[in-house]
Amino acid sequence: MDGTNMYCKLSEASPITIGLLAHVDAGKTTFAEQLLYHASGIKTRGRVDHQDAFLDSHEMERARGITIFADQAVMKYNEQSYQLIDTPGHVDFSAEMERALQVMDYAVVILSAVEGIEGHTETVWQLLQEYGIPTFIFINKIDRTGADVQRVLKALRQQFSPDMLYLAKGLDQSMLPEEVIAAVAERDEALMEAYLEDNIDPGQVLATLKQMVKERVVFPVMSGAALLDQGIAEWMQTMQLLMESTYEVNAVFGARVYKVRHELQGTRLTFMKILAGKLRVREDICYSTSEHEELSQKITSIRIYHGGKYTSCDEASAGQLVAVTGLTDAAIGLGIGNHSDRVESRLMSALKSKVVFILGISSREVLRYFMILQAEDPTLQVTWEDKLEEIHVHVMGMIQLEVLQQVVLDRFQLKVSFSKPEILYKETIAEIVIGCGHFEPLKHYAEVHLRLAPAKRGEGITYRSTCHVEQLSTGYQHLVGQHLLEKDHRGVLTGSPVTDLHVTLLTGAAHQKHTHGGDFREATLRALRQGLEQANTILLEPYYQFKIKVDAELIGRVMSDIQLAHGEFDPPEMLGESMLIQGRAPVATFMHYAVELASFTKGKGAISMKLGGYQPCHNPEQVIARIGYDRSADPEYTSSSMFCAKGAGYSVPWDEAPSYMHLEIQE
Repeated sequence: MDGTNMYCKLSEASPITIGLLAHVDAGKTTFAEQLLYHASGIKTRGRVDHQDAFLDSHEMERARGITIFADQAVMKYNEQSYQLIDTPGHVDFSAEMERALQVMDYAVVILSAVEGIEGHTETVWQLLQEYGIPTFIFINKIDRTGADVQRVLKALRQQFSPDMLYLAKGLDQSMLPEEVIAAVAERDEALMEAYLEDNIDPGQVLATLKQMVKERVVFPVMSGAALLDQGIAEWMQTMQLLMESTYEVNAVFGARVYKVRHELQGTRLTFMKILAGKLRVREDICYSTSEHEELSQKITSIRIYHGGKYTSCDEASAGQLVAVTGLTDAAIGLGIGNHSDRVESRLMSALKSKVVFILGISSREVLRYFMILQAEDPTLQVTWEDKLEEIHVHVMGMIQLEVLQQVVLDRFQLKVSFSKPEILYKETIAEIVIGCGHFEPLKHYAEVHLRLAPAKRGEGITYRSTCHVEQLSTGYQHLVGQHLLEKDHRGVLTGSPVTDLHVTLLTGAAHQKHTHGGDFREATLRALRQGLEQANTILLEPYYQFKIKVDAELIGRVMSDIQLAHGEFDPPEMLGESMLIQGRAPVATFMHYAVELASFTKGKGAISMKLGGYQPCHNPEQVIARIGYDRSADPEYTSSSMFCAKGAGYSVPWDEAPSYMHLEIQE
């Protein structure tokens, strides 16, 4: 594609980025095809089942009939430019979907008029709330047997928000439906007064509605059948009336990295959304790496992607999605320029698996390949177990492992397989403890005292300091926090990551002459570990939140199965001749229940599951025994402290270390 078409210079106004989200099979990609066709983004409409959908450009996507990668396209409708992001709907690729959320101006959640709200739809809705993204709803497949728009609308209002505004025929600027005027007036005092006086201005109603959508006060809902092109024209007209772009082209440059890809020849593509100002080829960009190193690198090219093709540009401006070359270490979630914060993923993996490859292949070379893939998907959390010489990856499910296997073969011509996925456990503590660590081999010195307190489930590790700067400089205090937060730390029961801790730096000491850069890392990790040794540690495991719908006569069997799986549930609800039961159960005991349910209900039962956080493990003794972690033989983590006497360093075990500390232990 040449650099002179619409994709380089989208329009005078900044483009609007729209993300499409849905549970798998709700018709999201078909909806995208229709939008692009109506806006002249493509000349012919493809179909998922025909393996020719424009945004499913990868061979694996076409073969499986699902979206795996979040791809983008550009389109223009009535002089306004839009950037469309089609995200995966399968739960195994939720992390890819979440990364796209970082750059959306508006989201469109697509539901089937038959199935309605499903497990992944709930995950999507929760993330949209957390990211604060204005959201539209499109109820699709109204042509199918069993479709019931009003039933789905009722469920949306009950489960998501009562502020779902149904626009049966969309919006027309010249004539707003009475029910829309009334709904907007209900939520605005000034408009309500005008409404009661029969003196309302439709233009003011539309402007107020547009602002309400942006502030997530209301959520427009429409319906149609994307495959039959029903409701699409009305949706696009409504989209134009209720969406707006508010980017500052003349401001200081700022951007957000949301995707990383590598071309076959190894070129690293860093995808970013420009949030303010402009970006030019050959411009130097300063940013911080994941290791907090400051880099300055030159942008060597700028690309605008439209499906699998791209246009090269010399300049891009606020609002545009671009891929650049020249940046070697800009991580996903990183803010650049005047947006220097970092967005962390809110989703988690519940499983890990070992990479299996043919003997004779360099394990270090295989690790290098997987580190490239980790740059593209940070949730893989690739780890190298030095003692066992094994590579482990974190995953969402079996489909992701199958895709990963194919990606490694296609990209690196390497045939790998994966061990049976294991549950990812975590550890936390039950009460407050004080941990202390000292590191003083010859010509080194650091001492750290930490207060460890249990936090709420899902809070992770937080850090603060109550240490006075006269005791320890601000720089060293920040260093302690950096070492605590920069990566996961192993617990003492199974070596699983420690979580849900409030860590407070109470005091610390440095030596004017002998303290070096790594000394506080050593003292901090020893203090953390020494505290964990004292604590009553709790083993945590991931849980599913589930909804199961079966015929009434089978509800007893389902409740018995849940109890056998160490799960718990709310009282069942009657839904006509069916029963709905909601609850939670350990991933370890419930991950294959969907297959069992389909078997004994002969395919008539319905189940939706999503990860619902971590809770105390149902069988900790068995898990601890099976893993067999030796806390005293972990080369990366020691609870002993190092002291110095007569020019030589010596080690003091954790239970004796407090009496050797140079600073007074605070309670």
